[in-house]
Amino acid sequence: MIRMGFIGAGGIAQEMAKTVRGMIEAGNQEICLSAVAARDPERAGKFAKTYGFQEAYGSYEEMLAGGGVDLIYIATPHSHHYEHIKLCLKYGKHVLCEKAFTANASMAEEVLAQAERQGILLTEAIWTRYMPSREMISRKLKEGAVGTPVTLTANLSYLIQQNQRITDPALCGGALLDVGIYTLNFADMVFGDDILKMDSSVMYFPTGVDKKESITLHYRDGRMAVLQAGTDGLSDRQGIIYGEEGYLVVENINNPQSLTVYRDRGSREPVERISVPKQITGYEYEVESCIRAIKEGRTECPEMPHRDTLRMLRQMDSLRQAWGIRYPFE
Repeated sequence: MIRMGFIGAGGIAQEMAKTVRGMIEAGNQEICLSAVAARDPERAGKFAKTYGFQEAYGSYEEMLAGGGVDLIYIATPHSHHYEHIKLCLKYGKHVLCEKAFTANASMAEEVLAQAERQGILLTEAIWTRYMPSREMISRKLKEGAVGTPVTLTANLSYLIQQNQRITDPALCGGALLDVGIYTLNFADMVFGDDILKMDSSVMYFPTGVDKKESITLHYRDGRMAVLQAGTDGLSDRQGIIYGEEGYLVVENINNPQSLTVYRDRGSREPVERISVPKQITGYEYEVESCIRAIKEGRTECPEMPHRDTLRMLRQMDSLRQAWGIRYPFE
C-alpha cells in the first residue's frame, strides 16, 4: 500500500483529500491517507480529522523525516513548489506536484534531473492530462468526426482576482500559471508541439503580473490555436476544435464534462454528444497513474512525461519574457 502525505492544507488539498478518501471508500486498497503537514499545526490537525489522515504535522520536514509516507502531494502556492519538491527528494519521497509545476523551466529541469538520478517518481498534477476525456477527444478526431482539424479555440476565466495568490508577484501570481496553463495544455494535447510562433496580448494588475491574456499559437502545418485566460470575469470554459467537415465542442476544458460533434453546415443541431465517465472529482486519475508508476519503478507518468512539463513551462517562460514579467526571486 502507498502511504500518501500532503504538503499544504488549502482548498485544492481539500479536493484531493476528498478524492483519495472516495477512492478508498470505493474499495481501492493500494493507497491510504497517511499524513498532512501545514505551517499551522492546528489547521493540519483539523484537516487530518476531517478527511481521515492518520497523522498531522506543523512542519513539512518533520513529516518527511518521520518515514510514514511514500507519495507526497504538494498543494502549496506556485512560488513554493521548487523548494518543496527539493525537500521531498531530499528524503527520497515520490512526488505529485500541483500545476504550475515550478515557477520556470530552469527550476523544473533541476528537480526532474535529480528525481531521475534518484529513481524517484516526480510528476505534475495537471489533471486534464490524466482524464479519460483526453483519449476520448483524440479518438473522435482520429475517427474523422470533424474532418481535418484546422483551428481550435479555448478559454478559461474565473473571478479570482480578489485572491492574494493571483496578484502577488512573490507568489507567482497572474492568470498564466493559474488558468492560462490549462488553455496551453489543451492546445498541446490536440495539436501537438510543432509551433512556428506565438503571438499574445496581455493586461496587467497594478502589481505587474498578468490579469488576463490572449495567446495565438501558429503551427508549421498551418493550424492555429486561439487561447484566452483571465482572472477578472467568468467564461464558458469551452474548447472548440474546428475541422473541414464540422467542429467538436469540449464542455469545460478545466474538467471536461461532455464532447459534442456538429457536422451539418448551417445547422446547430449536434450529430453526437458524449458524456465523460462518472468520476469522484477528476483528481483520481492522476493518483491512479502515480500508483501504477511507483509499482512499475518509473520516474514519470506517461500521461504527463517530464518533456511535456518542461515544454509547457518553456512556453510560459517565453510569454512572460515577452510581457516583461519576472518574479522577485528569479
